[in-house]
Amino acid sequence: MQTILGAGGIIGTELAKALPQYTDRIRLVSRSPEPVNATDEVFPADLLDAEAVSRAVAGSDIVYLTAGLEYKAAVWEDQWPRLMDNVLAACAEHGAKLVFFDNVYMYDPAAVGHLTEASPVAPASRKGKVRAAIARHLLDVHAAGEVTALIARSADFYGPGAPNSVLQETVAKPLATGGTANHFGPVDNRHSYTYTPDAGRATALLGNTPEAYGEVWHLPTAHPAWTGRQWIEAFAEAYGTRPKYRTVGRFMLRLLGLFVPLMREMPEMFYQYERDYFFDSGKFEKRFDFSPTPYAEGMRAVAEAS
Repeated sequence: MQTILGAGGIIGTELAKALPQYTDRIRLVSRSPEPVNATDEVFPADLLDAEAVSRAVAGSDIVYLTAGLEYKAAVWEDQWPRLMDNVLAACAEHGAKLVFFDNVYMYDPAAVGHLTEASPVAPASRKGKVRAAIARHLLDVHAAGEVTALIARSADFYGPGAPNSVLQETVAKPLATGGTANHFGPVDNRHSYTYTPDAGRATALLGNTPEAYGEVWHLPTAHPAWTGRQWIEAFAEAYGTRPKYRTVGRFMLRLLGLFVPLMREMPEMFYQYERDYFFDSGKFEKRFDFSPTPYAEGMRAVAEAS
């Protein structure tokens, strides 16, 4: 049995699509799970309930934690440590391996121009400090021999049906209707994005590779990274609209936060858009001979699905 905790999001869905290559027993766990494959087992559970998590993990050989929480620093500070403790305890109790789908918020902002698995962990944001703490806890538990675990880390992501992609919400969606893209930071900065189907396939591959455990892996991400201008022009061409855009800086972001609650949470992460952002997945690509989906191909898939 391979179990996905937090199966309702885009990453959990892409992972579920990839897992039948390795197993015919897949359990999807979330508050209101829905099957992805015909034979999926669905298991409703609240991941903040330790007993419910234990029941969800029981009988699992491999557990994937792909859960997302409300995008608020206070929520993350309160709920992520409890959620991670519940999952680690359940995996230890039932002898399940753990694959944690992570982001890059814990890295030193000075390293954003070239992020590797060896980049320094020195978060500058509240959310980054939460991610650093739970990742460190997971690796400590692995080192102590209590749970066999690994971290699969992704850049900002994009892909067909990805509702929480900043790129799609701020650039693709407005251009699709002839509107004006809202680009965070200078449009000539480069910014890496991980394609969600690649993330799903790669996470499944890592989970089913015994020697991958005990390490951090950057999931396959196309390179060189595109500039904001390239994304704007490519999406506009795909939709048959004009490549209109406005740049959004810190001041405008704070102003938007007065009316859009989600934008209130963005300023602390804005350093990622003020400079080139390159996510290096060379370690994974070399180890698994995996070529990430080119941006032009991924962009077309997003446009066709919208």
